[in-house]
Amino acid sequence: MDTIPLRDAYRVLLDAAATVADSGDPSPVPPAGEWNADQILAHVSIVNAVTITAVSAVASGANTTYDNRMALDTWTIERVIALAGGNSGLRDRIRLQADALCALGGPALSEAELDTLVPTRLLSNDTVMVDRPMPLRDLITGLAGSELPGHTRQLLALLPSGIGAGM
Repeated sequence: MDTIPLRDAYRVLLDAAATVADSGDPSPVPPAGEWNADQILAHVSIVNAVTITAVSAVASGANTTYDNRMALDTWTIERVIALAGGNSGLRDRIRLQADALCALGGPALSEAELDTLVPTRLLSNDTVMVDRPMPLRDLITGLAGSELPGHTRQLLALLPSGIGAGM
């Protein structure tokens, strides 16, 4: 599986996170109902951990599931922010998780492993988006195609007008 799109999506997300962190506003206020930068990064970190867990389970021959509800839990998000040491620690963690996912999702898995159906439950804004088995490869490519770009847009929306417009 080609992990270049995944690596690129992580790079763009981390560039956006650094731009927000360097914007001079230590905690940009998100639009109503949205997360701040640290909460977005903690959410991404939890999603990464859930994905790494699923990939590792499939690689070890174990049965697994994929459920993103913990990545939406406010208490868990705040705990991850504290454990990572804030924004800089979250960005470092995501960078390392990206390396792990790109290594595991690429040459480390066979086509049969990537095609393994994983019972999946994905929620967004309290709405069930997916509740069915999905191939592991779709979970990985979904990060690059939807999850990470969506959170990149969320981060950039925290910037004052004009900053980061070229991203």
